[in-house]
Amino acid sequence: MRIFALACAAALLWGGVASAFDPTAAIGGPYKLKNQFGERRTEVSPDGHAQLVFFGYVNCPDICTAAMPLMADIADDLGEEGLPVTPIMITVDPEVDTPDSMIEPLAKLHKDFIGLTGSKRALKKSYDAFQVEITPLFTDPAGQTIFAHGSFLYLLDADGNLLTLIPPILDADSAIDIVRGYLDGSKEQQS
Repeated sequence: MRIFALACAAALLWGGVASAFDPTAAIGGPYKLKNQFGERRTEVSPDGHAQLVFFGYVNCPDICTAAMPLMADIADDLGEEGLPVTPIMITVDPEVDTPDSMIEPLAKLHKDFIGLTGSKRALKKSYDAFQVEITPLFTDPAGQTIFAHGSFLYLLDADGNLLTLIPPILDADSAIDIVRGYLDGSKEQQS
């Protein structure tokens, strides 16, 4: 199952950003950002939950509209099984995704959805750690910048260590099965 998820993730090309992805390199690392409530947040879960991290933006008209609802579905289904997962979006558009502007849209997706933002330097550190490239493509008629950006879901353990990558093109049942496979094993090890 793990090889399947990594193979799918490595094969997934989105907006040219996957060409910079190096599956042999270390992925993940420390970051210090702020959530939509202005609270400091690092890669370590304060609740001790597994985390699904996605780099996107709240008003994204493209892959975010598939990835973020998928994250909410995973969190709901596995939460009901006693395997809590926190969905987290790290913004690629900090000028628009301010703490205040993220509260309502993320709450509509899932009550526990976390939106993270920060200074350009702090965000760049997180992008680099997860090998995410962001490219502004154009400005739409409403004046919103449209970005090409990473599309993977990063499954992290509670300490912020990468467990696997999940392509957001999977159906919810397949993605849930992959995440469950990682979390069931860690739950058994704790028993």
